[in-house]
Amino acid sequence: MPLTSVRVLDLTRLLPGPYCTMLLADFGAEVIKVEDPAVGDYARYYEPKVDENSAMFHSLNRNKKSICLDLKSAEGKEDFLRMAADADVVVESFRPGVMERLGLSYDDLKQVNPRLIYCAVTGYGQTGPYANEPGHDINYLSFAGLLYLMGEKDEKPVVPAAQIADIGGGALPATVGILLALLERKDSGRGQFVDISMLDGVISWLQTLLPSYLSGGNNPERGQQMLNGGRACYAVYETKDERFLAVGALEAKFWEAFCHVIGRSDFIPLLGAPLQEQYRLKYEIQTIISRKTQAEWLELFSEVEACVSPVLTFDEMVQHPQVNAREMIQSMNHSSLGTVNQIGTPIKLSETPGKVYGQAPKLGEHTNELKEANRT
Repeated sequence: MPLTSVRVLDLTRLLPGPYCTMLLADFGAEVIKVEDPAVGDYARYYEPKVDENSAMFHSLNRNKKSICLDLKSAEGKEDFLRMAADADVVVESFRPGVMERLGLSYDDLKQVNPRLIYCAVTGYGQTGPYANEPGHDINYLSFAGLLYLMGEKDEKPVVPAAQIADIGGGALPATVGILLALLERKDSGRGQFVDISMLDGVISWLQTLLPSYLSGGNNPERGQQMLNGGRACYAVYETKDERFLAVGALEAKFWEAFCHVIGRSDFIPLLGAPLQEQYRLKYEIQTIISRKTQAEWLELFSEVEACVSPVLTFDEMVQHPQVNAREMIQSMNHSSLGTVNQIGTPIKLSETPGKVYGQAPKLGEHTNELKEANRT
């Protein structure tokens, strides 16, 4: 596997950091969760649990090992420094200053390992007036201006069901940053500090909205943009059986096909109509879509390329042939739970694919093994 020779010390908890190190572990990195002996990763205790740990913890921490160290104690600090001397990567998600107070900052660790790559995943980054402020996904979305734009016109902003800032703004840039630093180290022989801000990451996602504003455009408004509900061709419609269709007929050829299927060819010239006309279109299209069930509409659209899809529940998604073909839900054997299902990896490599090969560790499961190996 491409990262088999890479050792990662993972000090992170909850979602952003563990998702980053999960991706590294899926491709062969030896990821060692360094956990507090008393409580460990807080995600262990979320509901629902599947044994003593949560379902989310099992998913995010597969393929990893766990060691318990009290980093506030002299012994724990000494053990961690010994491990860092042989590690390739350290990932942490504490607020700026925490690792410095422990005597385990990047400057401290690079004294024992100049090749070490140190990645810090925080809400606001290591610099700026908000660097030490607390926050969660919803806060980073709000500061980025994204939350303001989410939802329908004249309604309050809608909180997304998935953690955009945590994963898209934090975990994925952290993974890329670590891999870039590993690549650069091959030439320089030196490690470096990877500073990841979840707010920065969310702002970088605004590629369809922010550039036009920065070029002198107007402030965008909720529910009035091409890709956030402003156009009739890109919207969700409710069917007769209280299910939903997602329509993404942005291009003229898809819009034309869509209009033919719903029996309103007169709508074809209105693809780029002004905003008020779009509201009328959406109302009329909704009236039409509500006359048939989701299944009936899907049958009508089945032989037509119009970018129309069903809005699926999890029950339906995990059974979908495309999801199964891409192996995005995988089964693995757990020593105490038997067969369990896991989310697959979204990165497909033809020669060295990632895989789910190990279960999430119990708290401190590998402490003795790793301490002994580290002292010999």
